[in-house]
Amino acid sequence: MLYCKRMDYTTNKTYLTLDGHVELDKYKYVYFIITLMVYLMILCCNCVVIYVICTNKCLHEPMYIFIAALLCNSIFGTTALYPKLLNDFLSETRVVSFEACTFQSFFIFTCGTSEFTLLSAMAYDRYVSICKPLQYATLVKMSTVKKILFFCWFLPSCENSVNLILMYQIKLCKYKLNKIYCTNYAVVRLSCGDVSVRNIYGLVVFTIAVFPPVIFVIYSYIRILEVSLRNPQQFRRKALRTCLPHLFVFINYTVTISVDVIIGRLETNMPQIISIILSVINLVIPPLFNPIVYGLKMKDILKRIKQIIWHKAIFSPL
Repeated sequence: MLYCKRMDYTTNKTYLTLDGHVELDKYKYVYFIITLMVYLMILCCNCVVIYVICTNKCLHEPMYIFIAALLCNSIFGTTALYPKLLNDFLSETRVVSFEACTFQSFFIFTCGTSEFTLLSAMAYDRYVSICKPLQYATLVKMSTVKKILFFCWFLPSCENSVNLILMYQIKLCKYKLNKIYCTNYAVVRLSCGDVSVRNIYGLVVFTIAVFPPVIFVIYSYIRILEVSLRNPQQFRRKALRTCLPHLFVFINYTVTISVDVIIGRLETNMPQIISIILSVINLVIPPLFNPIVYGLKMKDILKRIKQIIWHKAIFSPL
């Protein structure tokens, strides 16, 4: 692999080499095609469900608006990774400026933490709907939904903005990332100075971003289960139908993000290809899994998708 200069003195920019690729020169076109197909599938699946929700007034309800927001978040997060990754596959040198690297890390981590806040917001919607149905119209108004969505993106942005500032203050003495994309903890390892404040803050942010939403989701489903068991079977069936997709998505995302954090934080001796697959699993599986789950499990969304497909099949020109 060709390595770039550490510093471009004409632009006064520091460049990092992304050295996490495995036999890229040999399989770059295979990697490019597979990655492009995955990215297009992510865009297509998420955009279809978002389009269905946005164009059907009967779906302009808090539950579906939260779903659309979650899928938009997936598109933002994957777009921070895939275009750069596709470009690297076909480039002679896999390099990125320090500024671009920190911003890629910022957007990926912000979308990652926003996913947890959005999932907890969806759990709140289901909790009020099932446990306090008479108060639902009062507690989950559209104005409230807008405030919740603003909070879901604003708080993670503020938390990771501080991370961004702390990263700009580190002093680099190494310029090669053993990654295929930029992450906070990978860039910090390139520093030769004291990064204890940065590591402590990162741990605090991770704790705030993950544990309160996870605890709230668990609490919500315990309460939902208690209420469901006290009601007739028809009520339990309806509650299960509306909660199961969210529960699937929540478990899937929690598992994949936990794997990513463990692999990223711990130094392991596993094969490089396995490490790469595990490090990008949260940017592949949830963005593909979420729209499929909601598209197939949510009756109203599936019905609208079938109508679109049926309409296109009948009226499209031969």
